[in-house]
Formats: sequence, C-alpha cells, structure tokens
Amino acid sequence: MILADKIIDLRKKNGWSQEELAEKLDVSRQSVSKWEGARSVPDMNKILRLSEVFAVSTDYLLKDEISAPEGTNVPVDTESEAVRVSMEEAVDFLTCKKEFSIRIATGVMLCILSPILLLILAALQKEGRLPMTESQTAAAGVSVLLILIGIAVALFVTAGLGGNRFEYLGTAALDTEYGVEGMVREKREKFRQTFHQWLTIGIVLCVLAAIPIFLAAAFEGDHIRVVGAVCATLAIIATGVFMIVRVSVIWDSMNTLLEEGDYTRSRKEESRRNAPIATIYWSLAVAGYLAFSFISGRWDRSWIIWPVAGVLYGAIMGIMRLVGRKG
Repeated sequence: MILADKIIDLRKKNGWSQEELAEKLDVSRQSVSKWEGARSVPDMNKILRLSEVFAVSTDYLLKDEISAPEGTNVPVDTESEAVRVSMEEAVDFLTCKKEFSIRIATGVMLCILSPILLLILAALQKEGRLPMTESQTAAAGVSVLLILIGIAVALFVTAGLGGNRFEYLGTAALDTEYGVEGMVREKREKFRQTFHQWLTIGIVLCVLAAIPIFLAAAFEGDHIRVVGAVCATLAIIATGVFMIVRVSVIWDSMNTLLEEGDYTRSRKEESRRNAPIATIYWSLAVAGYLAFSFISGRWDRSWIIWPVAGVLYGAIMGIMRLVGRKG
C-alpha cells in the first residue's frame, strides 16, 4: 500500500474529512487532496505530524511493504464494519440523487405554493368580485391546496422509495473502491460553482421575499393587493427554496460518498442517535402547521412556522452536539 492509500485509509478509520485532517495538520484541504491523489508527497515535517495524528510509525507511512500499522489507536473493528462501495454503485447513487433532487425540490415548492389559490379566492370573494359563497370559496381553495400537497407527498414518497437501496451509504462507514473517491471529488469540483451560485441566489430570494408585503403596506393597498403581495412573497420563497434544495441534495450525495461535511463517521453516529428526536420534532411541526392553518384560516401567515421550525431544529441539534462532546 502506497502512502496516498495509507493516508486515505487512516483518515477514514478515524472518521475525519479532508478538511478535519487538514486542520489538524495546519495545511489546506487541497494539500491533503493532493497527497491522497498521489499528486504530491508531504515533506518530512508533515510525515512526522501525520505519524503523531494517526498514532502510527513513520516506517509504516513511508515503507510500502508494511501493510498494517503497529500501535495504532484506531478502533480495531472500524474496518470490519465498513461497507465496500464499487464504482458502479457510486455512479448509480449519484445519478439517482440528481434525478430525485428535482422531485424533492418540486415537492417542497408545491407545499409552499399550495395556499396561494385559497388566499386569492378568499380575497376576491370578500371584495364581492367572485360569484361564490364563502363556503364554496373555502372548499375550492382547500381542495386545490390538498391536491398540491398530495402531489408533493407523492414526489417525496417516490424519491424516498427509489433511494431506499442506497440508505446504508448515509449511515454506515464506507470503504470505496480505488478510483471512486477521485471520481467523486472531480464531479464535486465541477459542481462547486453551480452549487454556490444556486445556493446564494436561493438565500437572497428568501431574504428579499418580504419586499412585496412591505411595499403593499407602505402604499396602503386594498385587501386584494395585500393578498397579492403575500402570494408574490410565497412564490419568491418557493423559487428560492427550490434552488437551495435542488443543489443541496446533489452536493450532499457527493459528500456522502466522500464521508465529509455532515457525513463524517462521527456525524453518522450522531444522526443515528438523533433520528428518533428528528422524527418526533418534524411530525409535531407538521401537525402544528396544519392545526394552526385550518383552525385560524390564516394561511397567509402560517407558512412562517417552517423557517422558525428550521432555525429551532438547528439550534436544538447544535445544543445536543455540544452536550454530546462534553459528555
């Protein structure tokens, strides 16, 4: 085994990403990537630092004929638990995630857009511009809302079922075949600019989405104009969220195979522990959203539950992570 393969092997056994190893060595991630791709060799000072970080001898790192480290502090059972991932499996997984990213992003967008027709019909009926009773208007609007949510759920379910065969990649320790990591890194580098552009535009759209409401309030528009502003806000948010979700799913699929970002081995273990909490939390969030919306009838305001729930979830997970580290 050559030095490049040994660095990859030891890094993965410790559950570190390239960024985490680079931080420990006080070098850039690109340097670690070049070492692992056999495009450059660390100098002697870095070799000594690698031996300290991995708790292996310099002889093991430098001599190809030594096949197993002696005195390593890496858990013995880590390698035996690693799942072997072939090039064919990796390509199928990335293709599957790219296809399903459209379904997931579209489903989320439909959920956000679902109350728009209900709001418009209610506003028109209230102003006497629609020859329908209040109950008829509500029935039509809610029917369309439920149809859109039903389509969204169908998209989520089909994406989930289609990706079930790859579920192990997000939870198990991975041992990729030779060439897989290089292929994934190359794809990720090509996609990096698109990811950053779409993510930035999506976030900016979500931030600017409130402008129509502010403008409607500033110019003291009638009820229909205010509702139109709310609908425009929802449409802008839906567009931004679509862009964010689409590229995030693709980006995460590559990080999954590389065991980086949110998919390092330590994060996978953390996700397994937190899975029941996440299920309960988001189930309560959905129940709260539907209950508040139907009881109050304020579909123009109930959407705020989702960004608030997302921020709270991130805070809760961050607190649990800190508690886990102290423990």
